[in-house]
Amino acid sequence: MIKNNSNPILNLDYELAIETLGDDYYDLVPAAEFPQHILRFRNDSLLPLIGLNSQTVSDADFIEAFGKFQGMRPFLALRYHGYQFGQYNPYLGDGRGFLYGQVRGTDGKLYDLGTKGSGRTPYSRTADGRLTLKGGVREILAAEALFQLGVKTSRCLSMIETGESLWRGDEPSPTRSSVMVRLSRSHIRFGTFERLHYIQRSDLIEKLLDSVIKIYYSHLADTEEKYSKFYAELVERTGRLVAQWMAAGFCHGVLNTDNMSITGESFDYGPYAFIPTYDPQFTAAYFDYGRLYSYGNQPLICKHNLEMLQIPLKAIISQSDLEAGLAQFEDSYQSEYQKLMLQKLGFAELPVSLAEELLTQTIKLLSDTDIGYHAFFAELASGFNYDWRQESQLILEKTEFSKQVSERWCSTYHLCLNKLAVEEMESVGDRLKKFNPQTALLRPVIESVWQPIIAANDWQPFYDLLLKIKNKK
Repeated sequence: MIKNNSNPILNLDYELAIETLGDDYYDLVPAAEFPQHILRFRNDSLLPLIGLNSQTVSDADFIEAFGKFQGMRPFLALRYHGYQFGQYNPYLGDGRGFLYGQVRGTDGKLYDLGTKGSGRTPYSRTADGRLTLKGGVREILAAEALFQLGVKTSRCLSMIETGESLWRGDEPSPTRSSVMVRLSRSHIRFGTFERLHYIQRSDLIEKLLDSVIKIYYSHLADTEEKYSKFYAELVERTGRLVAQWMAAGFCHGVLNTDNMSITGESFDYGPYAFIPTYDPQFTAAYFDYGRLYSYGNQPLICKHNLEMLQIPLKAIISQSDLEAGLAQFEDSYQSEYQKLMLQKLGFAELPVSLAEELLTQTIKLLSDTDIGYHAFFAELASGFNYDWRQESQLILEKTEFSKQVSERWCSTYHLCLNKLAVEEMESVGDRLKKFNPQTALLRPVIESVWQPIIAANDWQPFYDLLLKIKNKK
């Protein structure tokens, strides 16, 4: 990389963690050249994390670094395989993005800057290596909404409109193009290890695993049985992540093993959707005809993906240790899910039996009615009243769906409130507001900001929505 005294982004101290592993893991690729560069989004809230001051980073700096890619060396298209809808695919890899660089955050952790829509690579096959503008808009919104909901997620650092016309089967075409830069903990996937098993390189599996532990599980690096402990912790992290999706009412859409991060972080948002009502069969991807990746299937699928990861890891970790690690998935998932759902209901903790009863009754209420999943919790937050502790009939009585809320649910919630001291009621209201934003990123909401963009190039509704998401309004 060529240092540039005038551009703070180019002057970051980029590290070479993946490059030092050798070129068995990536291909060097150039960035595409684009006819136009219009900065549509810059995430100033992320800049301090990588040691930058938003006041000293100009829009032109973003465009030079993340649109024109000037002054930069070739980038890394990472190699990986994966199980896609249950079928193993050995023809994958970064097909429209690359690893731009790795930087040490002010928190001491290593972060990846990865692109999406930056041009063709050896893994593009017949695709053009580009990202639609709508795809970029959707990913920015998903990442910011999930972050505010407490989900461990990658986030978008920038998006630049690039002036090309793209043809897509799932969007009215021609459609506009963009290039996006994503900040995440790692772009190493389950499928990265699966590829090494496929090419029968157990030596490369161990080399990669040592690097992953050193960088992302450093507290295990000097321990005995570090490999089995790594897998057990990855299982726990993944279980917690899926619980975060489920509590947030989020359906990822495409849980192939190449979309599963080795750090237990959520990333790569394509045909995602937030559920409008509680429906385990809700499916985000229109092409998921068998509902394999439906909302309700997500815990099962992620556990299955962890089981598939055992195949390459068997070269390093014993089968008994892998099975013992995977056995912790249910406990990790259930404990995190219960904690998050209780928070959405306003409680830090409750007696175990009462907590289970409240969650059971809440899911039953949402399943048996057409009450909006997000609307229910938003109304609970906005309408919270200290009088609910006195009279169960007052709970949610002024909401539009008051007649659908069962007496049993109100009685259970009333009982939970009365398990608290009077002075704890304020904390209930605070939790309800903290964990239940008033704006839900449902499909009609996304379309409401996309239509002004394509009709009049009006970006203000998009920026206004981002502000609402940030402020949980």
